[in-house]
Amino acid sequence: MKNQFQQLFLRIAISITMLSAVADRFGFWGDNSTWGNWGNFEIYTRKLTFFLPETLSTVSAYIATSLEILFPVMLFVGYKTKISAYGSGILLFIFAVSMTVALGAKAPLDYSVWVGSAGAFLLAVQQEYQYSIDYMIKKK
Repeated sequence: MKNQFQQLFLRIAISITMLSAVADRFGFWGDNSTWGNWGNFEIYTRKLTFFLPETLSTVSAYIATSLEILFPVMLFVGYKTKISAYGSGILLFIFAVSMTVALGAKAPLDYSVWVGSAGAFLLAVQQEYQYSIDYMIKKK
């Protein structure tokens, strides 16, 4: 139980980071955007999924975005935390590998995608999540 605040901080940091990327692709960051809109995000996704037909690449953008909303929201509130942490770790790992293959080693390092994936996997192996819905349900 000593690490509960650090664990909460990690949950929130991963959640906010992933949701920030989603906000970017919908243009919520304005002039500070990487993509700025969905169309630019689809172009970027096609670069990362160059090995897929264009239709599947577009579908992967929608699937990735859906999961990048679902998992961080679950992590943030602490609901099914272990599952959402593993899901986030796997999603970020796939993203990091795709970035490395398509763009080179520097890109995922600059965006700390490997660190996010590792943090999510570290979170997934915790025994309990004290500041979470999971903990409140278990306590009852």
